[in-house]
Amino acid sequence: MSNQEHYDIESHESSSIIFDFRGYLFKVLNLWKFVVACIGIALVIAYLINVRKQNVYRLESLVSVENDQNPFFTANTSISFNWGGVSGKMGKTITTLQTRTHNEKVVDSLQSYMNYFVEGKYRKVDIYKKAPFVFNLDLQKPQILGHYIGIRFLDANTFELFAQFEQPQATVQRYDTKTKSRVDLPQGDFTKQYKIGQKINLPFLNGSLTWRNKSKTAQTGKEFFILFSNYDSVVHGYKQTIGVAPFNASSSVIKLVLTGSNKAKIVDYLNTTAVILSKNELERKNLYATNTIKFIDSSLAAVDIDLQDVNKEMNDFRKKNKVFDVSAEMAEASSKLQAFEAQKEAENTKLNYLQSLEQYLKTKTNYINIAAPTSVGIDETNILNSVSKITNLAIERQNLEYTTREGSDLFLDLDRQIDAEKNVLLETIDATKTTIRLQLNTINRNIAALEAKLSNLPEDQQQYLRIQRKLTISQEAYNVYMAKRSEAAIVKAANISDISIVDEAKDIGGGLIGPNKSLNYMMALMMGFFIPMFIIFVVFLLDNTIHGSDEIERLSSIPILGLIGKYRYHNNLVVFEKPKSAVAESFRAIRSSLQFILNKDESEQGKTIMITSSVSGEGKTFCSINIATVYALSGKKTILLGLDLRKPKIFDDFHMTNDHGVVNYLIGEKTFDEVNNHTHVDNLDVIPSGPIPPNPSELLMSNRMKELMTHLRQNYDIIILDTPPLGLVTDALELVKYADTSIFMVRLDYTKKGMLQLINAKHHGGEIKNINFVLNFYKHKTNHNYGYGYGYGYGYGYGVYGNAYHADAKKSVFQRIKSFIKKT
Repeated sequence: MSNQEHYDIESHESSSIIFDFRGYLFKVLNLWKFVVACIGIALVIAYLINVRKQNVYRLESLVSVENDQNPFFTANTSISFNWGGVSGKMGKTITTLQTRTHNEKVVDSLQSYMNYFVEGKYRKVDIYKKAPFVFNLDLQKPQILGHYIGIRFLDANTFELFAQFEQPQATVQRYDTKTKSRVDLPQGDFTKQYKIGQKINLPFLNGSLTWRNKSKTAQTGKEFFILFSNYDSVVHGYKQTIGVAPFNASSSVIKLVLTGSNKAKIVDYLNTTAVILSKNELERKNLYATNTIKFIDSSLAAVDIDLQDVNKEMNDFRKKNKVFDVSAEMAEASSKLQAFEAQKEAENTKLNYLQSLEQYLKTKTNYINIAAPTSVGIDETNILNSVSKITNLAIERQNLEYTTREGSDLFLDLDRQIDAEKNVLLETIDATKTTIRLQLNTINRNIAALEAKLSNLPEDQQQYLRIQRKLTISQEAYNVYMAKRSEAAIVKAANISDISIVDEAKDIGGGLIGPNKSLNYMMALMMGFFIPMFIIFVVFLLDNTIHGSDEIERLSSIPILGLIGKYRYHNNLVVFEKPKSAVAESFRAIRSSLQFILNKDESEQGKTIMITSSVSGEGKTFCSINIATVYALSGKKTILLGLDLRKPKIFDDFHMTNDHGVVNYLIGEKTFDEVNNHTHVDNLDVIPSGPIPPNPSELLMSNRMKELMTHLRQNYDIIILDTPPLGLVTDALELVKYADTSIFMVRLDYTKKGMLQLINAKHHGGEIKNINFVLNFYKHKTNHNYGYGYGYGYGYGYGVYGNAYHADAKKSVFQRIKSFIKKT
């Protein structure tokens, strides 16, 4: 036996698991209509998504964070406010923009919780300020949340509210306190007419409607909708959506980015958030100056009262006493005394400020309301720096409260810095107070000396000079405070915010970022292509049926004897009744190939051809009848034996009964002549199976069977054995010893690949010799059988009858449906 005959099963089994890319490719080409249909469906879905999805826009603006110095801060300015540098301002500003408090201010300013809509083709469209009217809501009364309220204009002065309420209650919210509650609703359809400007007082809606532009009104019958959203949800949405980041690593410019479906709304929100940020920063920056002005105002009020009292005293004195002259020496002494008293007043003012500041630092925890020390003439550098640092740290701590929970390490660190700076300031205050008191003692001594010198004057002159000094001192103090207040007010008025808009948001026609229609179409194209490809791939992998001769060549070394195509005919006698058909020609080709095989045996006895298959329904009986017929037509004396004892079939095509057959002969009930039937085909005899026996295998193993085969070899040229399927029963193996050659039927698109392993094993083990494949139901297609070019076929339908060999087996629902489809 050659190496080819010693077929290596393991090598073919291993090769069978190699993916057949070529077969898969031809499978795809065969199903190109399915792939094209899937791509078309995917593109249609992408189109429907694109036309139904809202456009998404992204706009941005640029905001500068700088330390803008007040232009009135010069060397001659007596009141100075140390604002600190730009250190940390970028981080603080970015944090502020992302806080809930800041976004609440923006939402309140724009009333972003109220939206205007019109009915679009696929959805309600947000028209924002394009609505011809404005709904002036009453902030102190509730508005319904999440429910569209329709507005239908009846004429230029009248409109109709309409809505449909399915639930008996709904949630409402007051936008002043942000509190929510439940209210009862009218069931079903609600309509009510109002005039333009008329107050609307309903449980679920409160406000009035006015024209946005009196020259532009809505068309009669035009419908609009208003929708109120939960305030907290709106704020949270903007807080999460707005993007805040440095413009680049080295600049002090922040880029604000916001996405949404309405560009005008995005523009307003970005610009408003920058304006509010700048306004808040200026208020924070002016806080120090504001506190100083308040302190000066309180001091100025006391000085004003003293000045009024001294003026009154001087006027009263002049009414009672005549005008007199004071000597130049005494006038000079009085002038010096006046200067010392002014110095004393100034030092007392400083001392009072320091005592108030010391008390404030010891009793308060919020240090943002400290007045500038320079407002009372304190120019001690250490005090000025300490007050400025404490104020800045206090403001930083206040800003941090918006974004950080109490008890955080950031708070603890700031508190430690404030306490350390506060202790340093308190020590500096004590030292400064001591210095001021020493100066006051010196001034008091000088005042006492001058008063002793003036005591020699008459009493009325002493009183006059004393009143005059008081008047001059009060007037000077008043003028100083007025000058300082004016200076502080000018500084405050001229102050500018550190936040400025570099590039405001603006709708210039771009900004569209979604939906990405091109990407959707590209994804649809890819999905429409790869999904069917994957489905075909899975089906190709799970498909264990044989579709072409190339698969058989890959799975087995047993040669292919011939191909039989599909051909529709009402019985199995195609060769006899349609001798010129392509199917008849294919059987003649098989006969030629068999003749070459059988001629190797030079014995003059008749040649036996056994025809079997793996399971029923593969065309075994059809092939047996037509091979027998083609031999008979060639002049060979031929006999066809129906050895499928379990399910006889061949008798029906020759219009004979199955009452007597091989079974009757094997059990000795009938003689050969009694079971043999001459057919209408010349040179062709048929012995049907006969009645179904209880022991078919034993009958085929009997001596009577051996005698029958000997008799047939002596009297016939060709003996065709129609045997049971090899994959279902072992009867065919009992008949192999009588066969000169065997034909194993393979029906394409039906026979399982695993069945070839069975025949390979038996061929390799020597149980079956000289065997060949015949391919049934062959179709010439480009996706299989690239080595053969036959396009023949027959169409006589065969049902799946393999279950006849197992009486207890029943067809599944799937099998019955499959059989019905094949028949139809």
